Amino acid sequence: MKNVLIARTSKGTGLETALAFGKSDYKVFAAMRNTSMAEDIKQRIAAESLDIIVSEMDVDSDASVKKGENSLVSKYGNIDVLVNNAGIERHGSDEELSLEDFKSVMETNYFGVLRSVLPEMRKSQERCNINESSVSGHISSSPLGAYATSKFALETLSEALAGEVKPFNIRVAIVEPGIINTQMAGGISIDKESLYPHSKRLAGLFSASLKTPPTLVADKILEVAESGTWKLRHPVGPDVEPFIQWRKSMTDEQWIDWSAYSDEDWYKSVELNFG
Repeated sequence: MKNVLIARTSKGTGLETALAFGKSDYKVFAAMRNTSMAEDIKQRIAAESLDIIVSEMDVDSDASVKKGENSLVSKYGNIDVLVNNAGIERHGSDEELSLEDFKSVMETNYFGVLRSVLPEMRKSQERCNINESSVSGHISSSPLGAYATSKFALETLSEALAGEVKPFNIRVAIVEPGIINTQMAGGISIDKESLYPHSKRLAGLFSASLKTPPTLVADKILEVAESGTWKLRHPVGPDVEPFIQWRKSMTDEQWIDWSAYSDEDWYKSVELNFG
């Protein structure tokens, strides 16, 4: 039986990923910052008799990650698969979003990935490191400047890491979801006090697009882990490639102009391109 460590499993794609691996006969270490939020996954574990161990681990803390890692490895052996899917979102204009919000997004979405278990993974025979990024790792626009920055950084880090650890037979993969129906995506809200229209626009776009379930992301992560593939990037969801190709079809200046459209022209553009 292979061991898989999954970060931030209390909800969303993390929860579904833990369940998907558990159903596929992995021993799953379902890590989360606060185990008091584990009620949903514990109910599913009991109902389906899954080999999933809920573990407290805060990816924002070096000490917490090291303590959790050491405890799991000493009891159960080496980590074969690591899934970094911890992520938070803070939205707003670059001017109005607080520096604290920018720092918190980078701490979890980027620096949290650096707190890895690579030394233990090198001791295993089949090793895979999967980092959950986003279509926002390719496309940056307001009000997701902070989030996109963290995902762009994660993409470049993962690409560099893949070249570093391949000689040790450790596979690195980036899973890139589009708009997924999770609590985080549904939390894109309208800021009525903002000088900028982008939060209002994106809230509307997301509310019209939240149809892809988080299980689709979980299934892709499991597929990558089991396939043995050395492919680096794995888009997930029906909207990812259209979004990426749409951005590639524009010059940088056209993209900036699109963000600066009036509300009327912006909504017409979205309707024309995405229905």
